[in-house]
Amino acid sequence: MLLFDLPHATLRLGVVRAEHVCFQPSSVTLLAELTRVEARVRADPALFPESVRSALRDVLRVGGYKPTGRGKPASELLLALALKEALPHIGNLVEINNLVSLESALPISMFDAARLGPAPLVRFGRPGESYVFNNAGHAMDVAGLPVVCRSADDTPIGNAVRDSMLGKVTSSTSSVLAVVYGSRLFPDSVLLGAVDRLSGLLREHADASGISTAVVPD
Repeated sequence: MLLFDLPHATLRLGVVRAEHVCFQPSSVTLLAELTRVEARVRADPALFPESVRSALRDVLRVGGYKPTGRGKPASELLLALALKEALPHIGNLVEINNLVSLESALPISMFDAARLGPAPLVRFGRPGESYVFNNAGHAMDVAGLPVVCRSADDTPIGNAVRDSMLGKVTSSTSSVLAVVYGSRLFPDSVLLGAVDRLSGLLREHADASGISTAVVPD
C-alpha cells in the first residue's frame, strides 16, 4: 500500500485506501460535524496540544527541514485558519480531511490514489526537488522532508506540510489514499484513532467501499 524507504526513528504513518469514492458537495451532517469541531478548537486551542505540535515538528527536522512559519505541519496551518475564520467548504473529501486533522491535531494528505500508482514510496526529499502546491503556481522546496512519491517515476507528490497539485483529489477521483503523519512518541491510539475516523467518514460521507488500512512502518 505504501513503501517506506528512509532512516527515521520516529516517523509513523497511518494509511487509508478507499475505493469507489464519490467527490461531491459535503452533506449538511458532515458540515455540521466540521463546524462543531471548529467551534471546539476556537473555544479551547489546548485541544491541539503543544506536545503534539512539537513532536511533529521534530519528525520533520530529522532530514534537515526547518518547520517554521509557513513551513509548519499542515495541521498547525489548518488550526491557525480555523481560529480566524470558518474553513472554506470545498467538497466532502477535503472536509473529511480537515475534520479529522482538527480532531487529531495530525497533518493528513488526501491523494487521488490513481495518480500515485500501486506502490507509492516514502523517502526524504532530495536537494533541488520541489513541486507546485496551488493553482497560483507557488512552489515548495521539499529537500529534507519525508515525501510521498509516485510509483511510476519517483516524483514527490505530498508531505506533511503541503501536497503537490499532481496528487490532489478532483471531481473525477474514484479512489483515495490518505496518509496521516504521526510519531512513535505518541500513544498508538492517536494514529489509529485518526485512521479509524477517516475510514468511517469516507464510508459514511463519500460512499466509499473496499477500505483497507495500515500503519507503516509497523
